[in-house]
This record gives sequence, structure tokens and C-alpha cells, in this order.
Amino acid sequence: MLEDKIYKDYVEALKSKDRHRVDFLSFVRAGLKNYAIQLKKDKLDDQEVIKVLKGQQKRLADSKESIVSSGRKELLKNLETELAILSEYLPQPMDESQLARIIDEVIESSGASSMKDMGKVMKAVLEKVGAAADNRKISEIIKTKLSSR
Repeated sequence: MLEDKIYKDYVEALKSKDRHRVDFLSFVRAGLKNYAIQLKKDKLDDQEVIKVLKGQQKRLADSKESIVSSGRKELLKNLETELAILSEYLPQPMDESQLARIIDEVIESSGASSMKDMGKVMKAVLEKVGAAADNRKISEIIKTKLSSR
């Protein structure tokens, strides 16, 4: 399970005295624990872990914009390192052509014809791709395809 892998990597980082990795994985583990408490579970399944990790990734990506504008290079380097650590645990993102093909299939099968059907298409696409694609990217592609109809 993904949660166990994160714990094992945390222990390895402790042994190798990789301070930054230890700190970040500790932060991630705390987020996982808080989410498990919220759900009243002892262990999270992989989809729940991915949901927490995606939230962390989104938070870091949002922070990146403000750090870049402030010009603080040391913070940017730390943020890039943290994003790289997170990407080790997240599934590889689906390429845009695959995603566009799946969206086309969903639009055809659902009979979507306008922006009014955006929610229905979005829900069906998310069920098919899971965590393998970014919600913003999915939304952009759907908007483009539905607005051209």
C-alpha cells in the first residue's frame, strides 16, 4: 500500500539523515493521519492517500506562484524538491492525447452537446481516469470541446 511505502521511505530518510526529506515526509504522514481520523479509519486505501497527496501537490503549486514572484530562490528550490518527492508517490499523469480521446468517448456516449452538460461529462471522465489526470486540464479540454459544438 502507498501509505506503507511512504512510511518506509520516511524511515530510510531518517537512517540516511536526509533532513529535508524527513521533514517533508513527516508533514505528509501527518496529513494522511489527519485525513484518516476525519474518516474514522485506521488505514487509508491508496485512492484516499492519492487524494491527500494531490491536495498537497495543489497547495505546493499554488505556493510556487507567489514564491516565484517574490524572487526567493532558496524557497523555490525547497518547493521543487518537495514537488519531486510527491511525484514519486503519485501515478504518472496521463498524456493529453489519451485524455482527449477519453473525453471524446464520454461526450459521444453521453450525448453531451453544450456547456450545460459539462458537469455530467466531467463526472464521467473523472470516474474513468481517476487520479491519472489533473482536474484543471480535464476541465479545460472539456470546455474547449463542448464550446466548439
